Amino acid sequence: MKYFPFFLLTAPVWAQSATPPAAAPAPSKPKVTIDIGKMLAASVTPDTVVATFDDGRKLTAGELNSFLEAMPPNMQQAARRDRRAFVQQFALMHRLSEMAEKAKLDQQSPTREALAFNRMYLLMNAQLHGVLTTINVPPAEVESSYNANKERFKQVRVKAIYVTFSADPSAAGADGPQHRTEAEAQAKINGLRAAIVAGADFVKVVKENSEDTTSAAKDGDFGTLRSTDNLPEGIRTAIFALKAGELSQSVKQPKGFYLFRAEEIAAQPYAEVQETILNELKQARFKQWMDEINGSLNLKIQNEAYFIENGGK
Repeated sequence: MKYFPFFLLTAPVWAQSATPPAAAPAPSKPKVTIDIGKMLAASVTPDTVVATFDDGRKLTAGELNSFLEAMPPNMQQAARRDRRAFVQQFALMHRLSEMAEKAKLDQQSPTREALAFNRMYLLMNAQLHGVLTTINVPPAEVESSYNANKERFKQVRVKAIYVTFSADPSAAGADGPQHRTEAEAQAKINGLRAAIVAGADFVKVVKENSEDTTSAAKDGDFGTLRSTDNLPEGIRTAIFALKAGELSQSVKQPKGFYLFRAEEIAAQPYAEVQETILNELKQARFKQWMDEINGSLNLKIQNEAYFIENGGK
């Protein structure tokens, strides 16, 4: 018989480590009648009975799906892959929990405390989820935030020239790519910049000199970079300081120097960032609500010795 580990989630770590009560005799295996055809049929409704336990209890497709949705994603996947085994396990859990209640184990430590803790934990998360999902941010406020922070959503389409150097130029083989010292590479990139400023065609300079083969094959097109992209700080600073048509100073990177030209500067379209802004505004309201709740606790520590003895603060 296949078992699913979801029942282990009912007790927190501190409760699981406690000494369990004496083991009870193993219960007889509950009998479950499953109509797997009904479970898989396209006509199944939430009220469709998909299993019947030997105590007369009936399990509907709606109940089954409710239990599945309450489980962690990885356990959901396992249960959905083998629903027959999941229902069998559910029947076993049902039988064992009934036995535990009859034995009043729910009133004994550590089960009593674990039940109370898990109930509090689940209710806490339900409240947090309820608050977060009911926060309403008017569309006009989202758009207003976008208009007030367009610099944050700035994007620059750039062309680039790249000249490499090596920390150990002598290590290059005779048939290997050309290697330069850092000083030689910097002198070359600065010379190329001076030529472009003096009127040399940027694309021509790219084709004849750039060693970034990917961008060189596209006339130097380096792509459209956004302020939210994960970029090296030197490149970010250089690019987002440019005006349209402006050429950067050389930008040193670990293996070479870049020269960037801003082709086009704009803000990301509102449609692309609307959801991001909405979620950020919701999170800000949620944080404010949480701060207010924390502030209302008025918690006062009465015995500092307890915290010191237990390594707390």
